[in-house]
Amino acid sequence: MTADRRPVTDEDRERVVELHAQGLSRNEIARQIGRSGKTVSNIAQKAGLTFERGPEVAAATEARKVDAKARRAALALALLDDVDRFRAQLFAPVIAFNFGGKDNTYEEREIPEPTPRDKRDLMNAIGIAIDRSVKLDEYDSGASLGQVVSLLETLGRGLTAKYGTGDDEHPVEDDEPGDLDD
Repeated sequence: MTADRRPVTDEDRERVVELHAQGLSRNEIARQIGRSGKTVSNIAQKAGLTFERGPEVAAATEARKVDAKARRAALALALLDDVDRFRAQLFAPVIAFNFGGKDNTYEEREIPEPTPRDKRDLMNAIGIAIDRSVKLDEYDSGASLGQVVSLLETLGRGLTAKYGTGDDEHPVEDDEPGDLDD
C-alpha cells in the first residue's frame, strides 16, 4: 500500500472525532475515511482522543477469568459425580461376554460384580477423577496441597517441641491453672 500524501482536511478531523465517539477502533476509522492508521492516530492525538482500551480490556479479561473459574468449579463437581458413578459400578452386576471363535459366536452372561481387572481399571479411573477435581480446586484456591502439608508439618514440629509427644520418654505435663510461662 502506498502512502496517502493528501493533506488532512477538516472533514477528516470531524469524521475521526465522530467515529471515535461511536466507539470505533482506529483501524475501522482508517478504513471508513480511507486514511492510514497512523494518520488517524495523529488526528485523534491532536484532538485529545485516545484509542487505549485498557479499562475495557481489563474488565473483559476479568470477566473471562470469572467465567473460567466457574467452569472449572462445575467441572470439578462433574468429576466427583463421575467418581460416584464409577464407585457404584465396583460392586454392581455386569454382563460378561465373549465374541469370536471358529464359529464366530457371541455369548453373554450376567456376573455378580466386575472382574478384579475391571475393578482395578475402575479404581484407576476413580483416582484420576478425584486427582483432577482436587487439582482444579487447588488452582482456584491459590494454595497447593504441598503448602497445606508443609504448614501442618511445621505446626506439628512446633507443638512437639513445646509440649512433647505424650509418650513415656517425652510426657506431656499439665500446667497449673493460671501458669502462663513460655
